[in-house]
Amino acid sequence: MVETPDRTILIVEDHDVLREGLQILLEAENYNVITAAHGKAALLQMESAVPDLILSDISMPEMDGYEFYEAVRSHPEWMAIPFIFLTARGDRADLFTSRKMGVEDYLVKPVERQALVTTIHSRLERSQQLMLAQLEQAYEASLIMLANAIELRDRYTRGHVERVMELAVKIAEQLDLSESQINAVRFGAILHDIGKISIREDVLRKAGPLDLSEWSEMKRHTTMGATLLNDVPFLSSALPIILHHHERWDGQGYPNGLAGEDIPLEARIVTVADAYDAMTSSRVYHNEDTSIEALEEIVAGIGTRYDCQVVEAFVKALEAETRSSEDEPE
Repeated sequence: MVETPDRTILIVEDHDVLREGLQILLEAENYNVITAAHGKAALLQMESAVPDLILSDISMPEMDGYEFYEAVRSHPEWMAIPFIFLTARGDRADLFTSRKMGVEDYLVKPVERQALVTTIHSRLERSQQLMLAQLEQAYEASLIMLANAIELRDRYTRGHVERVMELAVKIAEQLDLSESQINAVRFGAILHDIGKISIREDVLRKAGPLDLSEWSEMKRHTTMGATLLNDVPFLSSALPIILHHHERWDGQGYPNGLAGEDIPLEARIVTVADAYDAMTSSRVYHNEDTSIEALEEIVAGIGTRYDCQVVEAFVKALEAETRSSEDEPE
């Protein structure tokens, strides 16, 4: 059974037989194909059907390939469409012009079927990877904005999200975690306190010690945060961090009293990054410590609050950051 085509290729070619041959070839490869005899006709096609990739001749009547390329790239919504020139003109001047314009690839007629299919496949694959990366960056930026909007309820914690995220990722890199684990750390760090959206402002802003009722409410932010994002598949790997970043190595933390390696590693990482930033930031309930004081306190907490392995990676991350700043020109 042939799969339903899900990628559309626009072929722009003035030679009728070649255009039809290319269409048959690519449809056999399970692509949806639309065609045009020149650039002007292709632009009209694109008003109703935007392709995933454009395969265009250069020498054409009405509007040649170069003019067509410039017209496509003049539309912001079409700028990311991969564009391949297919032409009988194979001299260096044409190749240089195409590269200078930013065309993704250049194939010379007669082109072998395998070369054509491979080039189209690789360009579509690369385009999808770039789109996913852009979506992930946009999603990350949106999550940071959301987390910061919640933290704006407390002026003392501004910038906390970005600092914790950056430090947690550096610790994860020191531990040689996989890319997927680092991504979990990144999103978990961004959203670790998202459950505070459910905490009363007078509790968040209280300068003195919390009473038992207030402390009980504050501790609920971990479970509330995990519950809030439970139905977002993209963030599933971040949920253990949100839920367990206040657990302690000795089992005296919350919400589940997990101890040692029963606490997810990614959560143990964010615990250290979160604690360090809290210590070195001025809060309504305490004055900021120096970085040295904070470091000493975290090292002193090995085996009770913190995982030794994570703290060692944390120290290395700080040392690497210090060396980097010292190497920067004044």
